[in-house]
Formats: sequence, structure tokens, C-alpha cells
Amino acid sequence: MGESEELFQPKEGRPGPPPDDPGNPTVNFRGERRSNETHESKTDAESLLARKGEGKESKLSYSGNLLVENRNGLIVDAEVFQANGTAERDAALIMMERLPGGQPLTVGGDKGFDTFGFVEECRHLRVTPHVAQNLGRRGGSAIDGRTTRHSGYALSQRKRKRIEECFGWLKTIALMRKVRHRGVCRVDWIFTFACAAYNLVRMRNLTTVPVE
Repeated sequence: MGESEELFQPKEGRPGPPPDDPGNPTVNFRGERRSNETHESKTDAESLLARKGEGKESKLSYSGNLLVENRNGLIVDAEVFQANGTAERDAALIMMERLPGGQPLTVGGDKGFDTFGFVEECRHLRVTPHVAQNLGRRGGSAIDGRTTRHSGYALSQRKRKRIEECFGWLKTIALMRKVRHRGVCRVDWIFTFACAAYNLVRMRNLTTVPVE
């Protein structure tokens, strides 16, 4: 979710914009460092600056997270957090903890989930972490050959990409790329509603018999 620079202003107690026009102040952001510690959105204080990767532009955002089952690509659970840098891992653990039953499970994920803390918490939940190895991180990968040698690990790495189909539909068809709601609770509500709509469309497609 993006927002204009004029609405991303210094927090109270910090220098503000020049008093040229209180309704539409002119602010020179050139050379000014902005962060979640020094600035905040004046229309949605719960949104935070975040970027998708190195070299990407920082935007005011929320972190929408999904748990998707591998067999049919259906969304099992959804969570919206503030984009605080650890939201994806935190949300994943919460969603896995809510899974019913006690049977052993596996979970796939990208390199962002390859941390010792996340891997350890997964194992406490009796979930085997099949996350992509981040061999370039300090301290090395939290996943070793005891996990990667199994054929199920490679399968999880292929299947985990199904989640991108869900995000693609949510961003384009369900218009989640730029949400129109404000606050974590409201964004979480509309995100969950959109996920339910995705599952209905997905189930229809899975049960449709082609006409010859």
C-alpha cells in the first residue's frame, strides 16, 4: 500500500514541515532520512515502511501472510501483521500452531525463513521445516543434510511456489496490491475475506469437469 510523501510526516516532538500551507504543506524530502522511528503516516499510523528486497523502493505497507496446502493449492490460513521485518516468520508460526491434529507435518518456505529461531520453533510444533537454505547468511544455514537429503525436501521446494499463484490473484483480481482499509484489524478482515473468495474460485476450478 503506497501513500504520498506529504502524508508521511515526522512524529510529534520532531521538526515538522514549514508552515506555508497547513492544508497542503510543501515538504522537501530530498536528503532527509525517513524511517518508522522518525516518521509516521498521518492517515494510517499502523502502516510501516517496508521493502520487498534489496534495491527495492520502501513503501508504507502491511504484511499479508498465507498458509497454503500443497495438494490442491488452497489457502488454509491467513494473517495480516505490521510490516516490522519479522512478520512473515511470526505469522507462519502462529498459523502452524493453529493447525488441528497432531500428525507430523512439513512446511516449505523461502530463504527468509532460514533462521535458527524459526527452524527451532517449527520443530517444537512437530513441523519439519523444508525452507530454502540461505548459505550466505552469517552463521550458515539452519537447515543441514539431515533435512535436505530427503526427497520430500525437494518436493516441498517445488510445491511452495504455489503460494505465488494465491498472492498473484489476491493482488490483481482481489485488488489487495493497494488496500483501501486502514488499521491492522480492518486490513486483516478484508484480506481474509479475499482469501475465502480465492478458495471458492479455486474449488470451482478443481471440480469443473472439462467438456469434450
